[in-house]
Amino acid sequence: MRVYDTGGTGPALFWLHGTPNTGAPPEPLFPAAARHGIRWIGYDRPGYGGSPREPGRTMASAAAHVSAIADRLGIDRFAVMGHSSGGPHALACAALLPDRVLAAVSISGPARWRSGGPDWSGAPAGAEEADLRAAARGREALERHIAASEFDPEQFTPGDFAALDGEWGWIGRIAADGAHTDQGGTVDDNLANVGPWGFDPTTIKVPVLFVHGEADRMVPSAHSEWLAARIASAQLWLRPGEGHISILSSAPATLDWLTSHL
Repeated sequence: MRVYDTGGTGPALFWLHGTPNTGAPPEPLFPAAARHGIRWIGYDRPGYGGSPREPGRTMASAAAHVSAIADRLGIDRFAVMGHSSGGPHALACAALLPDRVLAAVSISGPARWRSGGPDWSGAPAGAEEADLRAAARGREALERHIAASEFDPEQFTPGDFAALDGEWGWIGRIAADGAHTDQGGTVDDNLANVGPWGFDPTTIKVPVLFVHGEADRMVPSAHSEWLAARIASAQLWLRPGEGHISILSSAPATLDWLTSHL
């Protein structure tokens, strides 16, 4: 796998990226992270960028990936942070690596499709819902759906577009890189969501912070609310008016929260 490491001797924080992205750590958060001495680690999830595809991977696979990278880098304990589909990958690490993960943050992350929890009816554009409905019909149906799909601007709020025009244009760049180098990562990410996750979020004992915009059109905030209500160690920050991208303006505050657990 392709791994990114900002270096340093401070506390390590793994960044788990969304779909389709690559794993470069979030540059807009570097100044805030520097104040805490945080060392960022990221990696291209299999099927994106410099990491070959791993068919059949689950959300739980992230724990094995992160653990192997930490071993290779000589890092014993660390925190994890995921945005969008990176959220449940961060939760997998928290659930399956309780002796290594100090704390976890999920920003705009979804609950499992058909988990018995929230549905996706709060997303006016339905972009993510359409992908997951296709994934539920199987790999071939999902591949056909993705091949025929076009970007729908209604999945983002005006605030999201303003964020993308500003410093969070960074996420637009890594999304373009992820799409350009996609070897099947998008397909595998969506299949991982509709299939068994490979872990039970309710077993998480380490501190977890859920951050979600109440105006999110891609992943309704009910997903974080539903997950947070079922994890005893969880806190939930809901931000009125924030969307799927604009919510990242709250990310520097999450580093303050993380530092209190590092």
